[in-house]
Amino acid sequence: MDDFLLGLETALTWQNLLVVFVGVLVGNLIGVLPGLGSAGTIALLLPITFAMPPESAIIMLAGIYYGSAYGGTITSVLLKIPGEATTIVTTFDGYQMARKGLGGVALGISAIGSFIGGTIAIVGLLFLAAPIAELALGFGPAEYTLLALTGIVLVAYLANGGLLRGLVVAALGLLLATIGTDPITGTARFTFGIPELGGGIEFAAVAMGLFGIGELMHTIEESRRNPSTSLTYGRVLPNRKELRRSAAPFARGSVIGFLLGVLPGGGATIASMASYGIEKRVSKTPNMFGRGAIEGVAGPETANNAAANSSFIPLLSLGIPANTTMAVIFGALMIQGITPGPQLIETNPELFWGVIVSMFVGNIVLLALNIPLIHVFTRLLSAPMRLLGPLTLLVTLVGVYSINSSIFDVWVALAFGVLGYGMKKFGFEVAPLALAFVLGPLLESNLRRGLLQSDGSFSIFVTNPVFLMLVVGAVAWAVLGWKSRRRAAAHGRADVMS
Repeated sequence: MDDFLLGLETALTWQNLLVVFVGVLVGNLIGVLPGLGSAGTIALLLPITFAMPPESAIIMLAGIYYGSAYGGTITSVLLKIPGEATTIVTTFDGYQMARKGLGGVALGISAIGSFIGGTIAIVGLLFLAAPIAELALGFGPAEYTLLALTGIVLVAYLANGGLLRGLVVAALGLLLATIGTDPITGTARFTFGIPELGGGIEFAAVAMGLFGIGELMHTIEESRRNPSTSLTYGRVLPNRKELRRSAAPFARGSVIGFLLGVLPGGGATIASMASYGIEKRVSKTPNMFGRGAIEGVAGPETANNAAANSSFIPLLSLGIPANTTMAVIFGALMIQGITPGPQLIETNPELFWGVIVSMFVGNIVLLALNIPLIHVFTRLLSAPMRLLGPLTLLVTLVGVYSINSSIFDVWVALAFGVLGYGMKKFGFEVAPLALAFVLGPLLESNLRRGLLQSDGSFSIFVTNPVFLMLVVGAVAWAVLGWKSRRRAAAHGRADVMS
């Protein structure tokens, strides 16, 4: 209770209430404008956080993250363009509802579901984050090596394009993470005589390049190729029947989102897809999915916001970012001189509890903003990318330069922007690269420390209880996936015969 009161004291100052409002509002706007993305926006705003107290900076960045999880719904419903990857599933039924004149209902249900899912996840975060951090205090090099490796492999496995492509991209991220100073010997490596590489590649430049410039280039190309027209949205508040149909999806989506958000590599995108699949499976009218089923909007939208909030558990408790946006927030904490992990609750309790309590406030602001201001956000959809694109690029490059006042970082960001665009063009996900780049130093330093402890023997990892748990989890995942594929194949054969 004392810790919770400390969080209230931190979160309810007028400065932090203001940054919660600004974060949620910016997140909404970013979600509405396709292509910018929460990871790129947070990377873009890193220079602004330098002059802010650490707790205010992270509260604002967190607000942007869970705010954008809802903002992308507007374009998904009205344009069939997901403003965020987390809202891809919402296009399936949300757009069909909009075509029937129920776009406003889809947006209203999404706002209510986001509030419910986010609130339930925050309650879970409040009770579980501290015990997990306490458990993690006993972790050694072997446990951290296995957790970091699991996070990288899971992101590679869940990435679009397949496991092999994901692992190749992750390997590139790990390779880039080795540039700079050796963590054990302190000698320079892979710097090629370039003084600016002595401290490694600046993460903010990498993030702004991949998620800012790369995504921007891809979005401009897509907007020129596929210009879209927005549908009208009609009434916003759902009626009693629509709320009754959404009640069970709200509950299931909250649980699914919370559980998958905690897993490294899970996150809001996977949670929304899993929720949609479960809703379709338990529905009495599965043939309505894809034609405007309200359950196909309520469940995934609840799940993605629950996952967005619960993904702070591994970041704050273990120091392991669960997804790319968490990786950027991880970088923001490091820039502030704060190391995320089990010691965070002891060394910076006002930040730990302040961020958690601020999420309660943020979810109320999210609900209060979205239902009355939907018509304002929809007007932003008419903003042409030929104006937004150059402005965003300019602000991104100025932001990169302002971190270290380095032109070299600007060239790094441009190079990674071209790399990110090329990867997107050829079907490679950039998420495994970013997460591997962040987790690379953690993985390498703990792997080498573990080998030093065991005189070069890998048995310290293989005999570890965490390793055995991961093996059991991987086998269970494989069996469930195999059964799911068999059921899908059986349904496919049945459909062909009928």
